[in-house]
Amino acid sequence: MDRMLYTAMSGAKHSMDQQAVVSNNLANASTTGFRAQLDAVRAVPIQGEARLDTRTSAVTTTPGTDYSQGPLMQTGRALDVAMEGHAWMAVQAEDGTETYTRRGDLQIDADGILLSVGRPVIGDAGPINLPQGAEVFVGADGTLSAIPQGEGPEALVNVGRIKLVTPEQGELTRGDDGLFRAPENEEGVPGVLAANEEGTLVSGVLEGSNVSAVDAMVSMIDVARRYDMQMKMITTADENAQSANSLLSIQG
Repeated sequence: MDRMLYTAMSGAKHSMDQQAVVSNNLANASTTGFRAQLDAVRAVPIQGEARLDTRTSAVTTTPGTDYSQGPLMQTGRALDVAMEGHAWMAVQAEDGTETYTRRGDLQIDADGILLSVGRPVIGDAGPINLPQGAEVFVGADGTLSAIPQGEGPEALVNVGRIKLVTPEQGELTRGDDGLFRAPENEEGVPGVLAANEEGTLVSGVLEGSNVSAVDAMVSMIDVARRYDMQMKMITTADENAQSANSLLSIQG
């Protein structure tokens, strides 16, 4: 009987974990540049001194990310950019390390720092600082040009360049903050990828999430039904155990 309980219990736990992944993807179906998270399940033997070799448990893992490109949306805003091909934009995380994102709805704060969702965008020499009140343009190679406030087009000057990298397939890992990082070095700190001079982007365009809301909804319903099935199996196992106990308690 305990075999049935182990199977149902581990299956229900997997369904809950999978539901968390699907729910996160669905919640970010409209998030700019979001990459869908993948999930998988594998059987793992029960560990411990009192373990039984015939008992296994299902374990949910997130083996990777769907790196396929999301839909492109025209916005006409100069600071909206979409990376082309396999290019990623470098931004500074809260701990000061260099991370990478495909989210390109950029802003400028009160100090003139170029930001991506509150995180400084990294250029050739660290975070990019732009002139206050200037009209900013972004070139295809990430070059930033600005016309100072009150000046004409003849005053156009280069003020920096967004760092673009093109990592190898599977080289980046997703962090809990939604940013992607290069493999860790010997000190356990995320590494820094070299800038790719061939990397390009498009201005006035945003890349949407590559999550299909319809597929995510179907997956959520499917996972919920499988969870209900596992819970019914646990209930059935309990009823069978009670019936067996009743038979054994009959005095002959």
